Amino acid sequence: MPTLHVSPLSKLDATVAACGASHLVTLINTDTKVARPAGIPESRHLFLGMSDINQPMEGHVLAGQEHIARLIAFVRDWDRAAPLVIHCWAGISRSTAAAYITACALAPERDEAEAAEALRAASPSATPNARLVALADASLGRGGRMIRAIERIGRGADAFEGQPFVFPLA
Repeated sequence: MPTLHVSPLSKLDATVAACGASHLVTLINTDTKVARPAGIPESRHLFLGMSDINQPMEGHVLAGQEHIARLIAFVRDWDRAAPLVIHCWAGISRSTAAAYITACALAPERDEAEAAEALRAASPSATPNARLVALADASLGRGGRMIRAIERIGRGADAFEGQPFVFPLA
C-alpha cells in the first residue's frame, strides 16, 4: 500500500529520508527557496507557488484552477511504488488540503467525510486551505461534498507548525 506523508518545510529532509519518498509536492510562496531533498529527481518534484490565502491580496498569489489541475495530474501520474511527501511552510493548511485532495482524486469512490475524518485523526492541527478544497471539489465533480466535509472537521488545534504525519489513502 503506497503512503502519503505531510510535513512542514523545517522537517522536509528528515521526512523524505525516513519514509524513502520518490515524489514530492511543494505548496509554498513563489519566492520561497526550497532545496529539493536528496533522492527526489526534478521530474518527480511538483512546485506550486501560491500564498496561503483564500481571497485575493495584493502582492500574493491566489491559488487557481491551474494549480489544482497540475496537482491532480501529478498525483495521478505517481506510480505509488514509493511514498509521496506533500509539504508547505507549516504543514497545516496548504499541504493538508493537498493531501486531502490527493486522497479524493486517487479514490473517486471514497467518502469525502470519511477522508476528512481520517485527516483529522492523522493531524490534530490540520486546517486545510478552504480555497484549495473548493477548487478541487469543483474539478473532481464532488458537488460540494469535499467542502462540507472539511467544514465539519473544523479548524485544527492551534500550532506554530504541524508535526509530520502519514495520511491513509484508503
